[in-house]
Amino acid sequence: MSSYRVLVTDNLSPRGVEIFQKTPEIETVVDHEITAEGLAESLKDFDALVVRSRTKVTADLIEKADRLKVVGRAGTGLDNIDIEAATRRGIAVMNTPGGNTVTTAEHALSMLCSLARNIPQACASLKAGKWEKKKFQGRELYHKTLGVLGLGQIGSVVADRAKGMKMDVIAYDPYLTAEQAQKKGVEAVSLDELLARSDYITVHVPLNESTHHLVDKEAFSKMKAGVMLVHCARGGIVNEQALLEALESRKVAGAALDVFETEPPKGNPLLALDNVICTPHLGASTAEAQENVAVAVAEQITDYLTRGLIRNAVNVPSVSRESLPLLRPYIRLCERLGSLYSQMVPGPLEEVRVEYSGGLADYESKPLTVALLKGILEPMREEETVNYVNAPLIAEAQGIHVTEGTSRRDVNFTNKVSITFRSGSDEYNLTGAVFGKDGPPRLVRMNQYFVEAVLEGHMLIMENLDKPGIIGSLGVLLGKNDINIAGFHLGRDQAGGRAVALINVDASVPREVLEQAVRLPNILSIKQITLD
Repeated sequence: MSSYRVLVTDNLSPRGVEIFQKTPEIETVVDHEITAEGLAESLKDFDALVVRSRTKVTADLIEKADRLKVVGRAGTGLDNIDIEAATRRGIAVMNTPGGNTVTTAEHALSMLCSLARNIPQACASLKAGKWEKKKFQGRELYHKTLGVLGLGQIGSVVADRAKGMKMDVIAYDPYLTAEQAQKKGVEAVSLDELLARSDYITVHVPLNESTHHLVDKEAFSKMKAGVMLVHCARGGIVNEQALLEALESRKVAGAALDVFETEPPKGNPLLALDNVICTPHLGASTAEAQENVAVAVAEQITDYLTRGLIRNAVNVPSVSRESLPLLRPYIRLCERLGSLYSQMVPGPLEEVRVEYSGGLADYESKPLTVALLKGILEPMREEETVNYVNAPLIAEAQGIHVTEGTSRRDVNFTNKVSITFRSGSDEYNLTGAVFGKDGPPRLVRMNQYFVEAVLEGHMLIMENLDKPGIIGSLGVLLGKNDINIAGFHLGRDQAGGRAVALINVDASVPREVLEQAVRLPNILSIKQITLD
């Protein structure tokens, strides 16, 4: 019987659907015609939703989707998904960066060449029986300055290909350093400088609050007279009214548009201008790209549902395939250390300080810290779902201050995770490690006690005076109640002082047995912990 249900509402390449259908744990429903009302009613019965650009995943829709765990976008843009609402509900939002990078970049370059040489207009004229060579005289790209607005994955490919055509490439990106620009072979400039120097401008930034109408009337006023604009990113980045005025005044000599603020752009006056060429949002529309993104989103969602592997999620730290073999056991370790603390020391928590030592210092720590927070919060928040998506938000809302540190030197362990939990003036310390390539998570220190305990299943944690006979008396009590001991791990501060024992048992211990155990001689406390 299938454990998870996936709903595909937009057109997805058959290879992507096939990946879902071949996974025994997944039931797949494909409905390309579903309405917004129908989706709101149906989505409550699905674990995953796969969309492209047609389906709008709104906050209202998300609020009704109690079962939903992940939304996957077969493509890069996410402006049709309310990421903030999804994050609040603990729903992962994934896209497929890279799947259509080359395709979209190639389309932008095709538009650039077509715009410079009037190819669509000349083609239409010739097919109409005319021969208008002088009317469609074009421009060369050789040694012209191309301004790339946004040097992410797509912008980088455009820049690289444009250099192959011997264009002089400059770029503006708020996250671009001079060193990174140099490695890409482009010149990093300010936005104003890009607008002033460029003969051609191509737009490749995401659509968000800061980029909405980024190219507006003021921006056009700063451009060279006769500049040409290529826009294959997202409708709304370019102010279309301002563009219309710039085209009519010939400040902008021509524009090539693949995207519009309203799609389809019915009645859009830009379509009536002879110096505008356009396509119906075809940037990612090649057979290769559609198959790439379909396969990618299907693999990502399948991995997330069946293995808990997070890749290309925009609202939760992802783990790359290359990093996963090392990080997987430490993600599990961090989650269980957090859960161990919360079950042992219930109550408010103010601060968590975590240090990653050894080889872990060379990897991205956010997935580990998110797993730690999830482990801490789940026992505290049993009334609501806590997962890798919303754990940081819940921790922040609870006022838990989190700091991370790294150390590359440790004489005892190849990799180690050391955590200090603070509540008021009280501090609690746990240290964990993994032995071997993919061994079970282990606790190696608890406060002042050095131990070596496997963190899994049902456990008893006992503090006692370091006196003879305690192990025997507890073993007899558990045996009488048909409770089998799977592992017994001891630590003490000094001979005859205080000691701790972590005891793995095969089944949950009834409360009355725990009450009997704590009354045994020299036992100070005993708690039951469950680590799934």
